[in-house]
Amino acid sequence: MCGIVGYVGHPNQGREYFALDVILEGLRRLEYRGYDSAGVAVYADGEIGWRKKAGKVAALEEEISARPLPESVLGIGHTRWATHGGPSDLNSHPHVVDGGQLAVVHNGIIENFAELKSQLVAKGYNFVSETDTEVAATLLGEVFHNEAGQDLTRAMQLTCQQLDGAFTILAIHAQQPDRIVAARRDSPLVIGLGEGENFLGSDVSGFIDYTKSAVEMDNDQVVTITADEVQITDYQGAAAEGKSFHIDWDAASAKKDGFNSFMEKEIHDQPAAVRDTLMGRFDEQNKLALDELHIEESVLKSIDKIIVIACGTAAYAGHVARYAIEHWCRIPTEVELAHEFRYRDPIVTEKTLVVALSQSGETMDTLMAVRHARQQGAKVIAICNTQGSSIPRESDAALYTHAGPEIAVASTKAFLAQITATYLLGLYLAQLRGNMFADEVQSVLQELRAMPEKIQTVIDGGDQVAELAQSMKDAKSVLFLGRHVGFPVALEGALKLKEIAYLHAEGFAAGELKHGPIALIEEGQPVFVIVPSPRGRDSLHSKVVSNIQEVRARGAITIVIAEEGDSAVDAYANHIIRIPQAPTLMQPLLATVPLQIFACHVAQAKNYDVDQPRNLAKSVTVE
Repeated sequence: MCGIVGYVGHPNQGREYFALDVILEGLRRLEYRGYDSAGVAVYADGEIGWRKKAGKVAALEEEISARPLPESVLGIGHTRWATHGGPSDLNSHPHVVDGGQLAVVHNGIIENFAELKSQLVAKGYNFVSETDTEVAATLLGEVFHNEAGQDLTRAMQLTCQQLDGAFTILAIHAQQPDRIVAARRDSPLVIGLGEGENFLGSDVSGFIDYTKSAVEMDNDQVVTITADEVQITDYQGAAAEGKSFHIDWDAASAKKDGFNSFMEKEIHDQPAAVRDTLMGRFDEQNKLALDELHIEESVLKSIDKIIVIACGTAAYAGHVARYAIEHWCRIPTEVELAHEFRYRDPIVTEKTLVVALSQSGETMDTLMAVRHARQQGAKVIAICNTQGSSIPRESDAALYTHAGPEIAVASTKAFLAQITATYLLGLYLAQLRGNMFADEVQSVLQELRAMPEKIQTVIDGGDQVAELAQSMKDAKSVLFLGRHVGFPVALEGALKLKEIAYLHAEGFAAGELKHGPIALIEEGQPVFVIVPSPRGRDSLHSKVVSNIQEVRARGAITIVIAEEGDSAVDAYANHIIRIPQAPTLMQPLLATVPLQIFACHVAQAKNYDVDQPRNLAKSVTVE
């Protein structure tokens, strides 16, 4: 969860910004990772100054305005999603210890904090917060003076050897005022490289305004940054090297650009997200070529089962993909919630291909499932939107989506980009294994290439959906029905309402209606129905039309998503949302969009924070 940023530069470099400017801008961009509290610590004039406040970054800025901090060229910052200890000023980061000389910020959970705290209390240390972070900070100060010879890098190495759990830690000390020392284990941290300045961030959005050059860190490593140097070691002190990469999106991508919310902007980004995810995946003969998949073709040809692992919205993208992959490749495909996968003793062999979906690449449940799958001998392909993140690094191969930064907690463009990427993977496997002829693959690819323009058409018609949302803002419950690929679309539509409008919503397979859920239908109950194309499997379309009749006859308000020209739904729909004609497997890329718009506008009508819903953070980096 939590967002972390660090900056160190040279004094008197003629820059128009100081550490505090960089840190606050980074925290604003990282606030999607947590917004229970925020804080900063800077070094100046022989002392560490710090401010922290419960609430969002804006509350911290007000605190700094009331009690300014000195100009500085070194500092760290944090925006929190509470785990140990509730949101409060005391539990906020940074934690400042060692007589005010040492400041620490932390993301993750220290699992053995209680044991360490008992040992420190026995040595005479006192604690003022409920957090595991204060324990780690106090231990770091103890080691700094008593074991590490007042060397902050060595102290971090020795301290991390004593910590269990998943964490990223940043520290500054008044006795070594030219450096930030940081460590990571199963929690995100990226290094930004500048000229006469260097940066740290939970992800690159923390420093995207200042540099496009970044370095990945591996697990169980410590990094020390000064204005001129970056040194990486393992926890034992052995030198290590990070992997450099170029950030391929700019700071404007992480701004609202005049939209009311990031979610609204990201809905409008979706045509480009799909188009960019398709780009560069074809050879000179226009044949599908996924050069990123560094797995031998013979291995991919031998695959006899695919397991898609993911959480939340990404899992629903996996369910959509399952229909396509099984249809095109004739390979049995399962979709597993990552947090359940390794606990049910799954049947995984060297002929199993595991596909891990994660927007951030840091989802802890998915990362642990990836490790389990590889231990069992499976090959793992990550589909991810964030370069330099943990899941792609720990997989056998990675297929990156190119959706740009997704800031809103409720995922939109990442969902469509993940569907697109999984479709590319499915078509590539079908092409490689000979399940489809070349002209069949090309036909589907042409359909995919047509989708961005069709998605734009749906977005352009969003005013109708926005008006519908306004009229239904006081609904107590909303149901969603779908069959085939429409079923996971229904699940995703319900999730969006839960996430940002705090409204009870459920998605059902339409065929399950008569097996129980139809008992929920009463007069005035809003029901969304995703209707498949009548040009597909006719029985599928006619059965969904029958489902509309069934709920309408029991008093439901039916909101029907149907393609243009489908007149069979007219008599049974209270509201019809039209989408362009598309083959059945392409329809999720269109039918999902009105549901996103609906949820966004319901939340806005209820005056909720669309981008930062209560209790949630964008990237779940703890189990």
